[in-house]
Amino acid sequence: MKKLFPILMALALFVSACQLGGGQAEPTPISLPTAFPTNTPSVNAPVEAGGSAGSERASSVDGMPEVFIADGTFRMGGLDTDAQKDEKPAHSVTIKGFWMDKLEVTNAMYSLCVKAGGCEPPQYFKSDTRDSYFNNPEFNDYPVVYVTWAQADTYCKWTGRRLPTEAEWERAARGDDFRTYPWGDDRPDSSRGNFNYFVGDTTRVGNFPAGASPFGVLDLAGNIAEWVGDYYDSDYYAQGVTVNPSGPGARSQYFNRVVRGGTYQDAFVDVRVANRASVRGSNLGASDIYSDDYLGEVSPKIGFRCASD
Repeated sequence: MKKLFPILMALALFVSACQLGGGQAEPTPISLPTAFPTNTPSVNAPVEAGGSAGSERASSVDGMPEVFIADGTFRMGGLDTDAQKDEKPAHSVTIKGFWMDKLEVTNAMYSLCVKAGGCEPPQYFKSDTRDSYFNNPEFNDYPVVYVTWAQADTYCKWTGRRLPTEAEWERAARGDDFRTYPWGDDRPDSSRGNFNYFVGDTTRVGNFPAGASPFGVLDLAGNIAEWVGDYYDSDYYAQGVTVNPSGPGARSQYFNRVVRGGTYQDAFVDVRVANRASVRGSNLGASDIYSDDYLGEVSPKIGFRCASD
């Protein structure tokens, strides 16, 4: 993996390519097609910040639209014939209400944090097939990629949010029934999401309203996989944590984190809401901050979204 760019050089390149000047950066709302949530979420749980289940708000920091998901109990894990070992046993989980980003964090959003000095640039400025991506305005509304777990965590904290837990991510994707995909049980096709190399690289966020989850959250199946807050343990579900699970603790020399959602290259089995993947996350205790141990893995197929209480 490529080492982290020295921050001053990366910022200079970024400023030059994106023509970032002085002054205060402002979030730019993203114009979205209408999402098609496939059932009506319960609306009997108020939100402390002033709202109700299914309501939306926009972040004043990065312009991200957020969806409120009320307190509830859902069935977590593999419920279909393609369920994998690490998705078992399926179990009931009760989750406290939370806000979930409606979209994956974009290049333009992430660049606000870089410009403000709160984030380091992605490890690469390209995407899988494009030499110019993060530093190209043509892709402002595309998901940021090549970010480490720590960079994703830092960005969410900079906005006043956090990475979602694995359970929150699955609740936002599945809702309160037993569906296999965010939209239901129908096999995915090119109208539902960016997967199976239909496109061959990332697409603009929010581009598949027919693939919306029951709550109207978008891009939860395909496009990019998404870092969540939890460490990965293939047997974690067997521990029987059923209320606000936050994943296992770190083990010595083992810093793998869960990523969710599948990618633009994955087949249908990997864009199911229950699918789990393990990727080496950041080890902030490593002595060399430019080492692979400290940074963890990055990929053109991994980005993130944030959540908040």
